[in-house]
Amino acid sequence: MVMKKRFVVEEHETIDQCLERIKSEGYRPIRRMERPIFREVKKNGETVIEPCGRIIEFEAVLNE
Repeated sequence: MVMKKRFVVEEHETIDQCLERIKSEGYRPIRRMERPIFREVKKNGETVIEPCGRIIEFEAVLNE
């Protein structure tokens, strides 16, 4: 059975630092995923949804 784990790039962490953390825990990344973050903003009396960031996540498998 393949052991999988997801790693999220933390707020004040670079992608390289996250990849190093994955490696130090004995995993290797197999997939990168990005999800947008949205927020509601009031403009001229209307509520507008606009992007304000993203979440970067890596799926990794245990090195054997």
